Amino acid sequence: MAALVGNDGTITIDSQQVATLRSYSLDLTSETIETTSMDDGGNRNYVKGLSTYTGSADVYWDATHWSGITNGNPTGGTVGDGPVTLSLYAESAGDNWSGNILITGYSVSASTDGLVEATISFQGSGGLTYAAS
Repeated sequence: MAALVGNDGTITIDSQQVATLRSYSLDLTSETIETTSMDDGGNRNYVKGLSTYTGSADVYWDATHWSGITNGNPTGGTVGDGPVTLSLYAESAGDNWSGNILITGYSVSASTDGLVEATISFQGSGGLTYAAS
């Protein structure tokens, strides 16, 4: 198994690189549906329910990266719009996850001793695909 390093990742939305990526997280979950009946010997039984994915990306703020997908509004004009196509790359042109998302949040933060940063939160819509390089 090849080890992937986390210092060469990228994020694109609608095929456009969004910003200078610091980190991202991707969470895949599946609901469970209980099928327990009285004759199951006191044990609970479940089947798989609906699946979804959510995530976030922490970036260094740069209005030039973001403005193209927000129609010139660098404060996150696509929040709640969508869906848009997300691609998260583990390495610059390597393994990646892609799917349609709704951007659910966009927050900007700054401190006296640091750079201006932003966090993009998203909710998957439909399936998520993985492609190995």
